[in-house]
Amino acid sequence: MSNDLHNTVFIGKKPLMTYVTSTIVQLATKPIVLIKARGLTTAIAIDVAQIVIKKTKPAFEIDNVSINSESLVSSDGKNRDVSTIEISIKRTAA
Repeated sequence: MSNDLHNTVFIGKKPLMTYVTSTIVQLATKPIVLIKARGLTTAIAIDVAQIVIKKTKPAFEIDNVSINSESLVSSDGKNRDVSTIEISIKRTAA
């Protein structure tokens, strides 16, 4: 799968349903949508994926989940490891 930004939802600090709506709208035209988050927003990404799957069952399913960590430099100059998650949702074959 390509990392096309047009089929990626980046999770931030907006309300949860904003990301759910954005994911469902993209799934209407794209075969796969990638939900990406890092740090404290990883829990929101999981919630978004679960809501999308439960509300659209059986039209979509979770294709792949990837967890990782990134090393970032914080504002005080120290290196910090930040957890990341990528959840891909795809249209079911049925």
